[in-house]
Amino acid sequence: MADELYPITKLPQPDPEYGPAEVIDIQLSALASNDDPVVDAGIKTAYNFASPANRRATGPLDRFIKMVNGPQYAPMIDHTEATTGPLERDGDRAQQRVTLTGPSGRTVTYLFGLSQYDGPEESLVDCWLTDSVLID
Repeated sequence: MADELYPITKLPQPDPEYGPAEVIDIQLSALASNDDPVVDAGIKTAYNFASPANRRATGPLDRFIKMVNGPQYAPMIDHTEATTGPLERDGDRAQQRVTLTGPSGRTVTYLFGLSQYDGPEESLVDCWLTDSVLID
């Protein structure tokens, strides 16, 4: 089933020019000011950078928004500090640990897992996309 709301226009979208660290930074920056320029723009930006398999598992968009607003990912929204560890890259896969301090002061470390897309969605070929974000 195609996701009618993907990609969300007027927000950052995948581009083959972006490396994996830049993809994570774009999402973190968007989540740090989640409601700028529109409500849930940060979450919607993260959705734009989710791999097709990730979107199938966590979408559609309204479900994705509820998930990110849930207790596991809430510290990402409007976080006040982000500390990134070294990017570990192996060919077309990459991962990076990110420690975020949420607005409540709660600190959580996440492991971002990305891969360089090589599938049927032509607009995404060679783009780095997020496959998973797990609490580390």
